Amino acid sequence: MNYKETLDFLFSQLPMYQRSGAVAYKANLDNTKKLDAYFGQPHEQFKSIHVAGTNGKGSVSHCLASVLQEAGYKVGLYTSPHLKDFRERIKINGLCISEEDVVDFVTDHKKIIEEIKPSFFEMTVAMAFKYFADCKVDIAIIEVGLGGRLDSTNIITPECSVITNIGLDHTALLGDNLGAIAIEKAGVIKPNIPVVIGAIHSETKNVFIEKANAGNSEIRFAEEIYSSPVVMNGIDARQIFQVYKDGKLEFENLKLDLLGHYQKKNLMTVLTVLDVMIANGYAITSKDIYNGLCKVVKNTGLMGRWQVLGANPQIICDTGHNKEGVEELMQQLLSTAFDKLHIVWGMVNDKDVDNVLKLLPKDATYYFARPNIPRGLDAVELQSFAKKHGLMGKVYDSVDEAKKGAKKNASHNDLIFIGGSTFVVAEVV
Repeated sequence: MNYKETLDFLFSQLPMYQRSGAVAYKANLDNTKKLDAYFGQPHEQFKSIHVAGTNGKGSVSHCLASVLQEAGYKVGLYTSPHLKDFRERIKINGLCISEEDVVDFVTDHKKIIEEIKPSFFEMTVAMAFKYFADCKVDIAIIEVGLGGRLDSTNIITPECSVITNIGLDHTALLGDNLGAIAIEKAGVIKPNIPVVIGAIHSETKNVFIEKANAGNSEIRFAEEIYSSPVVMNGIDARQIFQVYKDGKLEFENLKLDLLGHYQKKNLMTVLTVLDVMIANGYAITSKDIYNGLCKVVKNTGLMGRWQVLGANPQIICDTGHNKEGVEELMQQLLSTAFDKLHIVWGMVNDKDVDNVLKLLPKDATYYFARPNIPRGLDAVELQSFAKKHGLMGKVYDSVDEAKKGAKKNASHNDLIFIGGSTFVVAEVV
């Protein structure tokens, strides 16, 4: 098989959550453990940091990878979903796994894949762990796919566990309240392994404290350690932070090349995790932190986080798609200068559509489109939902056509925002 044929096999044969939804979610680790045993427990052959959370885990993972790369480590990075190419999920020092390696993995192990019939995610985790072990990475940043307790990545024992925040997402699978979801996310907390919590919430804090205490795990809350009351936008497409630790200035003029106000919370989480790693003996200097954070995109290839796609009119996309993520995006939009706002919007059919749509501005012009995946919400249906919330716009046959429609209507000083789903953004970056 060539690379395209290999992907066709994977996408057609293995249940894939991004395409199919809940039917692809396996509420146990049985297949993961079978595959891990078949490959000789590769997860035990490299150090790791495990990153869970409702929002921000991708940004946090990429920031940590960039800093550790700058510190001279060989860094594996496992994330999901991909935007353009499957290989984005598995990287070492910012370089994607090769097409040849993907083909060889599937060709050489097709028999066990057909025998076990893992989900797409279970198979991808096995591929990543074997690849990181074979390449002898110094450390791998492993992003949780969904939840934590029963996620396929949760066979690792990391150097540090991370939970960025808790929000109401995937409620059908993880629970319909923050406390229940927190219990699932807390499943990544391992005995005697330090854990860092990003955002603090009254409904979730005690869940994490109790789980950490039960396993004698040191717990750190990033918001209680780091703060940044002053944030500026630099002229070089970077945010500039004045970061305080325990009330004292720790990082002056710290630049981050990821835009979006919500990155401030992620940055505090990243810095707290780096404190843990330094305490664990990792050689990470202040210079490494400065260099790594100002070159996250260059070092890791991260896309889709308040990413600027064009100017005159300004075109911005972002993968934020659940209630908490969209709330952050709307705050950002309100602080952005433009004459008129045009929003290209698409969603998937298992999201809380009404609670997301009611957050969107009513004075924008909308361009509705269905992302090109089976889970994509029909654009006419989306338009109908939107009308109930006073959001008016036209339906387009594709995300690309919607984007073209927005560009045709927008003046030089207008803003076009593209979002609603990771899969909408995937079609424009």
